[in-house]
Amino acid sequence: MGNYNVPKNRKRGNKGRISIDNPLASFLLYAGVFCVGIILAGFLALKLYLVSLPPIKNLNTLKPNIVTTFCAGDGQVIKTFAAFTYSNVELKEVPEQLVKALIATEDKNFYKHEGYDLFGLARSMVANVLAGHVVQGASTITQQLSRILFLSNEKTFTRKIKELQVASQIEKTISKDKILEMYLNNVYLGSGAYGVKGAAKIYFNKNLNQLTLPEMALIAGLPQAPSVYSPYNNKELAMKRRNQVLLRMYKMKYIDKATYEKAKEAPIVLSTMPIMYATNKAPYFCDYVMKELQKLGFSEDEIVNGGLKVITTLDYNAQIKANEAILANLKAWGMTKDKNQAAVFSFSPVDGRILVYAGGKDYTKSQYDRVSQSQRPSGSAFKPFIYTAAIEKGLSPNDMIDDLPVKIGNWTPRNYGNKYRGKIPVYTALMVSSNVCAARIMDMIGVRPVIQLARVMGITTPIPYDYTIALGSNSVKLFEMTRAFGVFANGGYKVEPFAIERVESSRGTILYESRKTRTSRVLNINTAATMTAIMKTVITNGTGRAADIGKPAAGKTGTTDDSKDAYFIGFTPDVATGVWVGNDDNSQMGGITGGTIPAKIWHDVMLVATQQYGKSDFEYPEIVLNPFKASSVSVIPQGGEVKTESDDKAGDNDKKSTDAPAEKTAPPVPVTVIKPFPLKTESSVKKEVPTIEVPIERVEPPVNNFAPIPVQTAPVGQ
Repeated sequence: MGNYNVPKNRKRGNKGRISIDNPLASFLLYAGVFCVGIILAGFLALKLYLVSLPPIKNLNTLKPNIVTTFCAGDGQVIKTFAAFTYSNVELKEVPEQLVKALIATEDKNFYKHEGYDLFGLARSMVANVLAGHVVQGASTITQQLSRILFLSNEKTFTRKIKELQVASQIEKTISKDKILEMYLNNVYLGSGAYGVKGAAKIYFNKNLNQLTLPEMALIAGLPQAPSVYSPYNNKELAMKRRNQVLLRMYKMKYIDKATYEKAKEAPIVLSTMPIMYATNKAPYFCDYVMKELQKLGFSEDEIVNGGLKVITTLDYNAQIKANEAILANLKAWGMTKDKNQAAVFSFSPVDGRILVYAGGKDYTKSQYDRVSQSQRPSGSAFKPFIYTAAIEKGLSPNDMIDDLPVKIGNWTPRNYGNKYRGKIPVYTALMVSSNVCAARIMDMIGVRPVIQLARVMGITTPIPYDYTIALGSNSVKLFEMTRAFGVFANGGYKVEPFAIERVESSRGTILYESRKTRTSRVLNINTAATMTAIMKTVITNGTGRAADIGKPAAGKTGTTDDSKDAYFIGFTPDVATGVWVGNDDNSQMGGITGGTIPAKIWHDVMLVATQQYGKSDFEYPEIVLNPFKASSVSVIPQGGEVKTESDDKAGDNDKKSTDAPAEKTAPPVPVTVIKPFPLKTESSVKKEVPTIEVPIERVEPPVNNFAPIPVQTAPVGQ
């Protein structure tokens, strides 16, 4: 009575204690106690070491150094991550709410710790190990300052120990308020702003004492990832981060609930003229390089503060010329409003190096990148894909086609100015950018083969299954269009453009070096040669004569309905360049066509970009283009009767637009004598090139035999 059953694996000791008989459980218990002891001893040793460190001399005189630099291919510095302005604002000049916002976000125990938080560090280490990746950070404001002033951004255990060491020394050298003041002046806050004063100017064009609570919270949320949370890059994400900061301020009782609720609903109103730091010579390109670096595994903190030297592919002289050509040519045509924009993209179709990258005319007024972000209708610049798909199945550039009105189902495409030429060779149809001929060829081969071909050549934006893509009704990116045209220049090989040649550490160690770029054959060389020969005539005799640079070159103009978008995309054997001109609000541009401003900008840029290559020609089989000259032009007024005009009179109808039909006054295309080349066979093409099931007939089918298609409004023009 009064006895208790004791489990078999336990027994009572002399003093009533229960011990463990299981050897494994006993081992795990003692091992756990031992490990905890080792960890505590390690932390204690680290604590004693940090306590024993001496202060840092002359800390008050330190200023941020110029760190990471971006260089063009010739070594010219195109951007330095230096301070936008470095004026040492005193802590008393910084609004109290901004200080509290930063403390709440970055280091809530700032005024309690000694520069480091060992328990917080241990907690974050456990959380990161359990998650398998970094989910928590434990850097105090003092540690961040030590990294900014003295250390690199390499993610190593050694650097973390050094960070703790320097943070401890900083705390012994200056007061908490002075630490906070130095942090507020030196922390990187995106868009070239070092310190809160610079951020207030760049984002809101205000002095610190003019900032509202929501604006202070936005700035306080930037240190963690400045580019990610920058309102210029992503306003929605910036607002979400700002509201997180406001919530932390509310939870720490820095603001009351009513203030929190009101502040989180405030819209973000940015400066209309963000001040640019003068060390960025190619801002759109540098933004693209930043994204490429992050894809390579470099964090933004490493890029900005890591002292890196990034050697890019940029052709500095050609880039400067592109910036000048955009401004000069837009101004010459009266396009001086902020909405009037142009973009230029150049790369080497041989090795993929990006040479020129201008995403707009003025980065200080708009950071929107019209090279790789904007999607606009392509107009007639898309026509080469239709002709390429047809030539891949055996269509000859000398085959005759009717340049006459046509109705395809319920769709009635029309030519620019309602001008028609009767029977003309296929190459002439593309040279003068005939809409009806492109529509006829599309109807011959079908829509699917054209889409498939555009895909393998590099167009990744959605392409609708619709006949009107023959006239470029689909939206595209300038980056993708230029990349695709590079296939014609490179013997049928597609090359992926890249921006970074090499990345070096502050000590000269190579951290990254580009390998040979990705290439894939997507066209038969004879097809590439044929399309190049045809598009040469666009520059010498057709709609793109303003782009003539006096050396072998080929290209295509493009103008959408009502001149809302205008393109010229062309290439030499060594450089492919695309130019887009339009209005950001998608309004009409009057008489602007692909053969006007875009062709002129292309001309100016390519004169510089191709200078080092001389007058090199394409190493292609020569293509026979039989001489042809239209004897008359039929003009069909809207709803009126057909009239026939003489060549000279017809040629005067559009003197202002070099994108208008121009072959009437130009000399006939000369004959080039060559060996005939074989038609394409299935075995000669890489499998990813689509097989077109509909054979091309050399005789034009009757109009009434076309398959019906949906009614669409298609772009009109060149």
